[in-house]
Amino acid sequence: MAGVFCLLYLWFAIFPGQAAPETFQYFSAKQVSAGRDYQRLPRIISILGFVLQIGVLIWFVFGKGKDGIGSGARNHMVYAVLLWLVLRLTSLPVQYFRGYYWQKKWGFLTQSLFAWWKDYFLEAGIELVLFTAGLLILYFVIGHWSKTWWVIIAGLFSLWLLIQTYLWPVIVAPLFNEFTPVHNPAITEMVEELAERAGIEVDEVLVMDAGRRTTKANAYFTGLGRTKRIVLYDTLLQNYPPEQVKAVVAHEMGHWKLGHITKGVGLGILGSFILWWLAGIMLSRTIPFGFRYGPEVMGMVVLFLILSSFISSPLQNGISRYMEREADRFAVILTEDVQSSVDLQVNISRKNLSDLAPAPFIEWFGYSHPSAVKRIEQMRENY
Repeated sequence: MAGVFCLLYLWFAIFPGQAAPETFQYFSAKQVSAGRDYQRLPRIISILGFVLQIGVLIWFVFGKGKDGIGSGARNHMVYAVLLWLVLRLTSLPVQYFRGYYWQKKWGFLTQSLFAWWKDYFLEAGIELVLFTAGLLILYFVIGHWSKTWWVIIAGLFSLWLLIQTYLWPVIVAPLFNEFTPVHNPAITEMVEELAERAGIEVDEVLVMDAGRRTTKANAYFTGLGRTKRIVLYDTLLQNYPPEQVKAVVAHEMGHWKLGHITKGVGLGILGSFILWWLAGIMLSRTIPFGFRYGPEVMGMVVLFLILSSFISSPLQNGISRYMEREADRFAVILTEDVQSSVDLQVNISRKNLSDLAPAPFIEWFGYSHPSAVKRIEQMRENY
């Protein structure tokens, strides 16, 4: 399945087809072409990078890498670190190309190469600690509960999902960006007005110093319980008119009011139990019954999880797109101003060089948000 999806994705990245006629009601042919030019090569590089990573991982777990590097790492900690290095090194070219070179080439990236590497190593260090700890816990549980290990791991993973969603905004995110309360009285008043109309209590609307890295604008809703907050990019406040900022805030309030974070965590927990159950079946059929598990079992599970995550992308993104449509509908009803929401989508899609006419397969497989024209059409239909 992963191979078929890779081939289809690669094909439609290269040959996206004709843009739908309604696209040109909002965007020019030049804008459509620019968005496709900006998105095409990163998509091709990403899918080829994924194939490379899977190939190297199979080599490390089952091929000559297992007999060479893997056999010399009988220590569980060493094996886990080596496995992490394999994944990191094979993904580094894609991350550098997409995250630094391509963004710099198109004028979006505002940080220096040194600052980019600093962020990269900080992120890698956090990932190394979590990845290694997770694999060692996995190995310990498999070794002690060989038949029911997947239930225990699914429970622990679900607990981690809750902890991560609650703590990430207040512990990890501030390591990369500065978050400050909105000081603009007009924005504060607007937020209070929308919150009152929506019937929710918004404790924090924060501004993130995104401009130190990018010229792109965005916003998001994150956290659980006391850590819930709406975060606005400083580039959004600086470069977009107040009525479009209001549309953004209303959209994020839609996520808040409709409980999308909570629903997402709930679905994540359900998916976790299904995934780890399948992992248990996979492992029982890969390793003969009664065979003592070696460190390579960690590599088998990681390979399975990466492939499973990849082929389940359409389902995950389909759920996300549904929630985004709900938030869009909530926003235009709350503000009673569909035109500002439409103008926001047109403006942000042009400035961010979004693909304004993605191939249907690309959108189905990889888009967490509906494409710009579909969002605009749905907004107009819903109000």
